[in-house]
Amino acid sequence: MLNDELVDAATGIAIAAGKEILDVYQRPGEMDVTIKADNSPLTEADQRAHNVIVAELAKLTPEIPILSEESGHIGVAERRAWVRYWLVDPLDGTKEFIKRNGEFTVNIALIDQGRPVMGIVHVPVSGETYRGLVGSGASKQDANGINNSITCKKIEQEQSALKVVSSRSHRGKELDGILGALQQKFPDMELVSMGSSLKICLVAEGKADLYPRLAPTCEWDTASAHAVLAAAGGIIVNTHFQELLYNQKDELLNPFFIAIGDSNYPWQELMRLEVPI
Repeated sequence: MLNDELVDAATGIAIAAGKEILDVYQRPGEMDVTIKADNSPLTEADQRAHNVIVAELAKLTPEIPILSEESGHIGVAERRAWVRYWLVDPLDGTKEFIKRNGEFTVNIALIDQGRPVMGIVHVPVSGETYRGLVGSGASKQDANGINNSITCKKIEQEQSALKVVSSRSHRGKELDGILGALQQKFPDMELVSMGSSLKICLVAEGKADLYPRLAPTCEWDTASAHAVLAAAGGIIVNTHFQELLYNQKDELLNPFFIAIGDSNYPWQELMRLEVPI
């Protein structure tokens, strides 16, 4: 069932969740925000989007389990036994949502044997949706439902420019070290700040070359955009340049990672990373 029809169905579910989010986003006045046990914010929009996605995915593929950021507790033994499952972040970028800057997304990924094989990243404010099916390619769908193929950018042998995506709020000496090393090779390096999983999507559509993330993330933060990137020809690796995998540990935290557009370029020679994975 892993085909374009499933991608279309999951896209429709993400768009429906986005409408729930926009209903809260466009409401005048301050938003009610709850702080969860992990110190991350939760809003009515997170829960409404979660409810829509879980209900619709359960109808679409009742045989496939669902793990959402807003799910109740699922035992480690049960989760680790899954071969294929949906991994969902109903509202990625809740902080951006609260700031009302538009840089938040609905993320739906299908994981198979530890790898994201399908991903939907919907942007409620613009109505755009990034879609990826590994082996079939990636696309960006506009608010009218028109799809255009996207692909990662290749590094030219003598180019001096490089576009690197960075988080608005996470910076440190390790990342500064990477950026310094890259700038020696690419003196016209440009930094672009962006919220949520849109950072990985910029690499997938060739608008950026790299996204090094040397700060904590959870698996539901990255899986959907990871699938889009992989479908577009890119990769995500940890700081030892090993493939980023999912549901391999008791906890759901990602290691530090680098999203890469041109997987054939010798990045490891430029970035000698002395940071933990």
